[in-house]
Amino acid sequence: MRILISNDDGYFAPGIAALVEALSPIAELTVVAPERDRSGASNSLTLDRPLSLRRVSNGFYYVNGTPSDCVHLAVTGMFDELPDMVVSGINHGANMGDDTIYSGTVAAATEGYLLGIPALAISLVSKEASDFSTAARVARDLVQRFAQTPFKEPVLLNVNVPDVAYERLGAAVVTRLGRRHRAEPVVRSSTPRNELVYWVGASGLAADAGEGTDFHAVANAQVSITPLQIDLTHTAQIGTVRGWLQA
Repeated sequence: MRILISNDDGYFAPGIAALVEALSPIAELTVVAPERDRSGASNSLTLDRPLSLRRVSNGFYYVNGTPSDCVHLAVTGMFDELPDMVVSGINHGANMGDDTIYSGTVAAATEGYLLGIPALAISLVSKEASDFSTAARVARDLVQRFAQTPFKEPVLLNVNVPDVAYERLGAAVVTRLGRRHRAEPVVRSSTPRNELVYWVGASGLAADAGEGTDFHAVANAQVSITPLQIDLTHTAQIGTVRGWLQA
């Protein structure tokens, strides 16, 4: 089995090292990740300059671009054949609810999915994220399950793993994305030259976190697995907008 690994925290991040350690005994791995932390890059592609691909001593490749750039470059420029799977992570922090839209970790997996490859995005729900071993074992479990029972069509799975010992995990559950309250206001600050600057505020608290959501699963020490799709069409509003045009 051939797997392309990427992330948004950078090729040097401990999460990607833990993922490689967990998957290397069961698959042939190629790592192509950003040269620096690109958290929040979403699905952006670099179109205004060329990209460079470099390799470090441990065999990892890094790209001076976004997570989507990494997967796109690898799949369309490095491989003679498509990999069997794209696995992105392990992300330092959750990617649940509305945050999924902004996530570079999810974006790397999404790029694989758009290119016809089954993809997993793996995130550890922890602010400290000092121990990635549980999330790494979950990733290996899911990859092994995929190898034994592959899907008949490409899938994009967003996986969030609670920060608890592997033995304390409940059963994995299939979830939907929850919702957050609106984000905190931007934070004003000053540079050493007394220039006013702004930091994007923290995410809001979970608003829709009931049973069946990713928030609820993780809060109950369960691995959350959310199948994602790319079609942004709001089908329920098609009739409303059509009537609005005809009014």
